[in-house]
Amino acid sequence: MRPPRVGLSLFWRTFFLLSLLLIGSIVAWLQTFRALEFEPRAVQTAQQIASLVNLSRAALVHSDSIARVSLIKTLADQEGVRILPREPNDRFATFSPGELDSRVMDELLTRLGPGTIVAASVNKEPGLWVGFHIDADRYWMLLDRARITSVGGRTWLIWLITAAGLSLAGAALIARLINRPLKQLSFAASRVRDGDFDASRLDEKAVTSEIREVNIGFNRMAQQLAKIEQDRAVMLAGISHDLRTPLARLRLETEMSVADPDAREHMAADIDQLDAIIDKFLDYARPEHAELKPVLLNDVIEACLYAVQDHTDMKINLDIAKGLYVMADEVELARVISNLLENARRYGKTPETGMAVVDISAKTRNEWVLLKVRDHGMGVAPEALPNLIKPFFRGDAARTAATGAGLGLAIVDKTVQRMGGIFALANTASGGLAAHIKLQRARLPTPEPQSEPKAEATF
Repeated sequence: MRPPRVGLSLFWRTFFLLSLLLIGSIVAWLQTFRALEFEPRAVQTAQQIASLVNLSRAALVHSDSIARVSLIKTLADQEGVRILPREPNDRFATFSPGELDSRVMDELLTRLGPGTIVAASVNKEPGLWVGFHIDADRYWMLLDRARITSVGGRTWLIWLITAAGLSLAGAALIARLINRPLKQLSFAASRVRDGDFDASRLDEKAVTSEIREVNIGFNRMAQQLAKIEQDRAVMLAGISHDLRTPLARLRLETEMSVADPDAREHMAADIDQLDAIIDKFLDYARPEHAELKPVLLNDVIEACLYAVQDHTDMKINLDIAKGLYVMADEVELARVISNLLENARRYGKTPETGMAVVDISAKTRNEWVLLKVRDHGMGVAPEALPNLIKPFFRGDAARTAATGAGLGLAIVDKTVQRMGGIFALANTASGGLAAHIKLQRARLPTPEPQSEPKAEATF
């Protein structure tokens, strides 16, 4: 089994790419600076120190003993350079790695020749000590360490960390500015998908011209879709309304002019079926808005069961806890349950008995209420399940013994979405089709008792 792919949001992908670009730029800048600035500075520092040592040595060589003492005193007073005789028992310590750049050390040894000593302290006195010799005499030159310009160290590290931090913050800001319009577009597209055209409007005064053009085009598209949806609803409602009048006349003429009782009964049944199909069209063309409030699920289901209690070809098993409230529109929720019951009665009959056995159960899970309505019929083909909620789709022959418009489950799915819920269909392991409805659980000011006996009934 292949491991699941780790997905990154567009924000983090943009952020990481910008971060890599900026960090790479900092590293390239640092390497360039080292090549163009660090090494020349180290060579220049070493040249200055070597020149000072060579000049001092030349001055000492060409001066007598009296002038030499005066020269050493002048160098110490005016230049801060001390010339000391080097004794055989002097103890000195060299520079540790990192204290003095290796490039400076190599340049000093090259310019001053072999036998040159560069020490960090002599006889525990710190400084920049350079050991040289004049003929057979050996001397120390003590310089202030400030003469060595540091080419690295903590200061550069602090600046690099600061630059990297500012670069990452800038990358996050840029990624956020780039991805914000896409996030808004994604949200607006989801609102259009759910039919909420008013909440899908984007800013048409955005500063960026490309984003402004995209937002304007999306808003015009959403307006056209809203108009098409409105025209469709008006057309369906108008057609359904206009068909009611001739159907009423047909019913009246059938009752008055058809002498054969069987023919009259069949014609009346056909008219009733057409009238039921018109009701489906009206339900499907119903406006999208639904006002949600706490609804007692038990009362709604009992009202729906009362309407079908006279059907002899239907048996209902009820298993719902009392006091179960959901956020819904009571009329819409009743229409959903009625459609599911009618669908189960028509298409979910057990082949052996010819009776539709329907199980209705509900339970709570966190902030949701899970309602399940299942029959014990033959079920549907797995590939046909996703199409059952499409308008005017008719299932296979096993579930289409009765006639209809193919709008019942489409109305249920559309209505449940209007109430902020989720609707799904699935075949059960033991046979039959199960409708799953997920609705928001309502929180009432006065809490219901924690443990209530379940209402189990058979109709």
